[in-house]
Amino acid sequence: MEEDARTLFREAEGAIAAAGADLKALDAVRVGFLGRKGKLTALFKRLGTVPAEARPEAGRVLNEVKAALEERLAEAIRKAKEQAKRPKSVLDVTVPGRRPLSGRLHPITQTAMDIAAIFNRLGFETVEGPEVELDYYNFEALNIPKDHPARDMQDTFYVSDEVVLRTHTSPLQIRTMEKKRPPIKIIAPGKAYRCDSDVTHTPMFHQVEGLMVGRDISFGDLKGVLTVFVHQMFGPHVGLRFRPSFFPFTEPSAEVDIQCVMCRGAGCRVCSQTGWLEILGSGMVDPEVFKMVGYDPDEVTGFAFGMGIERIAMLRYGINDLRLFFENDVRFLRQF
Repeated sequence: MEEDARTLFREAEGAIAAAGADLKALDAVRVGFLGRKGKLTALFKRLGTVPAEARPEAGRVLNEVKAALEERLAEAIRKAKEQAKRPKSVLDVTVPGRRPLSGRLHPITQTAMDIAAIFNRLGFETVEGPEVELDYYNFEALNIPKDHPARDMQDTFYVSDEVVLRTHTSPLQIRTMEKKRPPIKIIAPGKAYRCDSDVTHTPMFHQVEGLMVGRDISFGDLKGVLTVFVHQMFGPHVGLRFRPSFFPFTEPSAEVDIQCVMCRGAGCRVCSQTGWLEILGSGMVDPEVFKMVGYDPDEVTGFAFGMGIERIAMLRYGINDLRLFFENDVRFLRQF
């Protein structure tokens, strides 16, 4: 009888463990072992068949088993009820994890970094400065006095009579030359602002200006530096040409054209059938600019250049509408 009781207890423990937090299953275990027709109840009914001298010990064992079983069931039911009150978790640990979305650099940022990297490898230092600029640095020190017609080309945002949103990053060339003596090799990437907005212009845009000043700097040096830049940015197969132009702060001045990246110079709608695309302006620093910063134009020479980063990015990636860069359409940005 005692051995049967202990075997029955081990069987009940297994049934409780199998039921887990299922209250209905636990109640079925209780009925199956402790109910009127339960297995432990049946053992109690057999107690009368046990010899009189062994009956007290058998009764003691049955009572101990019953008490232990009731305690185990009560504890299992209590835990099951507590778990039933908890909010059900929405986390299924068996589901494969989701790959986190990775950020990407904006194509304008990518292009600006690539442009800077090319000139940095050529020994140019990157400088930065204020976007809200004095009229003096934005115009006058660059040989554009207040009555100069070139001011009309800039479409300037005026904060006051003497303060503007810079229309180019060229003021940093003046600020740098005021602080340093030659030799100087800098690029000045950053935002610029003009009152203009259409398919090819935005009120805020990005530029990279460059300046190299020293002894015996020639137009040949300018051509060499920009040729290296074009070939590293667009590929060694891309041809380029220098076309005479005018800028108030350089003399002589030249526009730089590259072979159309769409048709390889054959002529298409993008290049207006010419086979060429304008990408930047350049020239030798005007002596009047050197005088404004205290340099002797008889001792030093230099060249400057400037380009729109959006323009380079459009040609590099084959984008035909400047506004796509600023609409933040994820479908567009994801391509880069």
